[in-house]
Amino acid sequence: MPAPFGARPDLRHLFIAALLAVAIPAATPQLLPAQSRAELAKVVRRKVLTNGMEVIVVENHGVPIATLEIDVRNGAFTQSPEYAGLAHMYEHMFFKANKDLPDAEAFNDRAAELGAVFNGTTQEERVNYFLTLPADSVAGGLRFLASALVNPSFRDDELKREKEVVLGEYDRNEAQPGFAFQQKATELLYPGQFSRKNTIGDRTVIANVTPAQMREIQRKYYVPNNSALIVTGDVDPEKVFVLAEQVFGAWPRGEDPFKADPIPPIPALDGNKAHISEEPINAVAVLIQWQGPSVGKDPGATFAADVFSDVLNTPGSTFQKNLVDTGLWQGVGVNYYTLNQTGPISISGQTTPDKYRAAMAALEREIARFTDPTYVTTRELEAVKAQRTVSSAFGIEKASEIAHTIGFWWSVSNLDYFIGYTDTMAQQRITDLLRYTTTYIAGKPRVTSVLLSSDARRSIGLTEKELLAPALRPVVRP
Repeated sequence: MPAPFGARPDLRHLFIAALLAVAIPAATPQLLPAQSRAELAKVVRRKVLTNGMEVIVVENHGVPIATLEIDVRNGAFTQSPEYAGLAHMYEHMFFKANKDLPDAEAFNDRAAELGAVFNGTTQEERVNYFLTLPADSVAGGLRFLASALVNPSFRDDELKREKEVVLGEYDRNEAQPGFAFQQKATELLYPGQFSRKNTIGDRTVIANVTPAQMREIQRKYYVPNNSALIVTGDVDPEKVFVLAEQVFGAWPRGEDPFKADPIPPIPALDGNKAHISEEPINAVAVLIQWQGPSVGKDPGATFAADVFSDVLNTPGSTFQKNLVDTGLWQGVGVNYYTLNQTGPISISGQTTPDKYRAAMAALEREIARFTDPTYVTTRELEAVKAQRTVSSAFGIEKASEIAHTIGFWWSVSNLDYFIGYTDTMAQQRITDLLRYTTTYIAGKPRVTSVLLSSDARRSIGLTEKELLAPALRPVVRP
């Protein structure tokens, strides 16, 4: 399924697309422009049903449409190796037969009757399903979603057909330049827990999926107290709350899936890791990653991470002037991807074989300055904080986009994180950035990955041993 609009992209996922172009830094999802906690609290209404399902409503009567979204705390992070890729497989099966609709054709016909467009996405820590439809179809749309959510059929014939569709997606991903490179980098960054970061999954697991596995995912994770209903657009919140209770209220509360089956912690890296991949590309692509903060354990660091990345990615920053403006790098970007289960910190960029060592030496000098209190100025800090507040692309008038954004933050953290984001960003100081870089980057184990052609590797004599000891690189002045 296509990537959700409004969620913070992971630079690793943008990396493949950028291999043959100038690196484009990933951005944090922007929230509502100039919306403080107090202002958001006025327009974002919420209620928890008796069964534990959270209902979130954002009212806007500008256009007579509404978006209905279900978010479930499921995704790659719940996957043991024998389930790798099956959270995504389940997402596909959501749009098939259920108790009220006998097959996928009937599902599509009912969506057409409602005037709805629909889709779903799977990420590391959330799966979402959404409809955008005329506002007068909200009640029917909620019942339509409830049938698929609560009473899926998992027909064997539909599962057999749909797994071929998912395998086709796998094939298309695998055919892209850098797919194996990215997979290996992720495997090294999360030792022993790759399946919990591997959304696309394992081909053999997907090929042998069974209805019983789908029902096990349903039993554990598709329970109301692990789900949220988000409704945005031309709606009355009080009427939505009443409808939600009528439609979903009888759905029985389940056992907390993360108490019954806790997610194992991500092991810390025990030292620097490195790998080199060879593919027929013209550039030398570099990806350096650290294990970053968990939004659940260290939420403060996630705000500092966003600000720090913004400063470094701003044209004219010291980082960009010393790396890109010198011509050593064609492009370079910094990103932190917010997750509860240890989000990655990434620096990715591209250079050319003849400039590779000078470019890497320059990058190492910049990384060494990340804990310098003068590296980021107060002026730069205030500028990026202001930009995040006022230049949002996700206005409250865009019902579908704000639904996806709220759903992402609810899943990886909680609604309060979303509502307080702008206020907390505005409180960041240089000392917060230093705490972040000191805790998660400076002197910490990392994974360095390089992708280049076989000819380029031979011409510069690059080895993994060299990547493992960055401090030993010669300092080459640009």
